[in-house]
Order: sequence, then C-alpha cells, then structure tokens
Amino acid sequence: MDITQREGRYPVPPQAGPILGVEFSGTVSEIGGTTDPGDWRVGDEVFGLVYGGAYAEYVRVSRHMLIKKPANWSWEHAAAIPETWITATQALHSVAKFQPGEKVLWHAGASSVSLAGIQLAVAAGASAVYTTVGADEKVEFTQSIGATKSFNYRTSDWLESVKEGTNNGGVDVIIDFVGKDYFTKNLDLAAEDARIVILGMMSGSTLPGPMEIAPILRKRITITGSTLRGRDLRYQIGVKEKMVKTALPGIESGKLQVPIERVFSWKNVSEAHQLLEANTSKGKIVCLVD
Repeated sequence: MDITQREGRYPVPPQAGPILGVEFSGTVSEIGGTTDPGDWRVGDEVFGLVYGGAYAEYVRVSRHMLIKKPANWSWEHAAAIPETWITATQALHSVAKFQPGEKVLWHAGASSVSLAGIQLAVAAGASAVYTTVGADEKVEFTQSIGATKSFNYRTSDWLESVKEGTNNGGVDVIIDFVGKDYFTKNLDLAAEDARIVILGMMSGSTLPGPMEIAPILRKRITITGSTLRGRDLRYQIGVKEKMVKTALPGIESGKLQVPIERVFSWKNVSEAHQLLEANTSKGKIVCLVD
C-alpha cells in the first residue's frame, strides 16, 4: 500500500492527506479540547491505526483507534501490529466467517498480513492452514509459525499439492492478494460453500479470455472483495475491537508472533521502501522516528 500510494496508484481516502503511513506507536502528547478523552491521558504509551500521516513525528487519531501499549513492548513491536493484525482479523473472521475445523489457504504467505492470518487460523482451530510463497526460505519460515504446509509457487504445483493434501476436498477459506493469476485456480480448489476473500490484485485485475464460472454456482462459492483503509471509522473501530479481543491476548502472551524483518531510522525510509519492493522480507519493516 505504501509503495502504490507513493507511486500515485493507490486510491487514498479523502481523510488521509498526502503523507504516507497508517500505523504507529507513540506517546499521547495532546487531547483535543472538545473531545471526551475516555480512558486516555497525556503521556500514555499507545499504538493504533490512522487513515494516513503515520510517517511523521505527530499524528492525529481518533481515541477509539488507540490501543494501550504494554510497558514491556518496544515501540517497533507495537507499531508492527495495527494494520497487519486488524486486516488479518477482518479477512478471516469478519469477512470469511471462519469456523473451527475448516481448512484455510493464505496466498502471499510470507506477507505480514498472511503471517498474522496463519497464526490466527491455527489459534482459532483450523484443521489445516496452507500457504503459497515465492522462495524456499519462506516455505520454511511460514511452516515454522504454524502453516501445515507451504508451497513455493515458482518451483511446485501448489494447486495439485493442496488438492492432494485435502484428498481433493478443497479448502473452505481462501485469502488472496494475487488476483488475476490465481482466480480460476482458487475456484478449482474451493470446497463446497467456500469463501474466497480478495485483498489484493498483485498480478492484475483483468481476467484473460473466457472463464468457466460454473464452479461458483455448483459449489456455492462466495467471493468477496475487502478493504480496510477506505472504510468508515465505525467499521474500523469494530474490527479493531475484534482484533483486540481475538489476537492481542495471544500476542501479549507470546503465543502469537509479530515477525519484524528490519528496523530503519525514518531518515532512511527510501532504503526501507527498496527492501519492501524487493519482495524478500518475512515480516514487517518498521521505521523509528529519531
């Protein structure tokens, strides 16, 4: 999202402004004079989600989107959580309506959202969690945090491998960031009454040539596109609260990991973007204001 916004290819919501960034951690420095502060006080250590402007020393945020930072957490650990874990919670629970015992497939398995989603699915009782990734080291890493089986799409036939793993029964939930290249494969792999949630279109948004849509009808597949940043504040508050309830206790206890690939000074944000564009990371890339 940060890369596409920087390049002018992201539909920024009107309340976002021109400055990049949607997640942050920091200290409350001021509370609006006409605002009910709720439980918040100046000096509180917090983290949270904003519509934009987090690449800055100061951000303005609704108090309803703040989360208290545990004292033993680093600033970078807290900043790596909001957008990633809220999006994963939204996709798996709010949109896909995941049920214990179901099988889940996360495409772009080493992305920060999928790394969170893999763990959320396991914690919620998935019978199997599969992922597709683009490197062997990512296969090992995603399996180390809970994936039942991961597949390098560059060197293996992930579609046939997942079919074999499910005894041709398919998967119940598919979370897809890829779009065009995986669309018909997702339909082929979907189980009866499966839910496919589209979170991105990395390979494009236009399907080439004729497409067989009979599986959608025959298997009663539900396909839903989902966004977070463009949703209204009330919706975002609801998903944030769901994340706080379902994921945060596991993160605090250490049962759920928050992988961080690298921490940069915000003075070196261009290097951070270069690493992001290289598509080699396994976890969050965080910039510290110093």
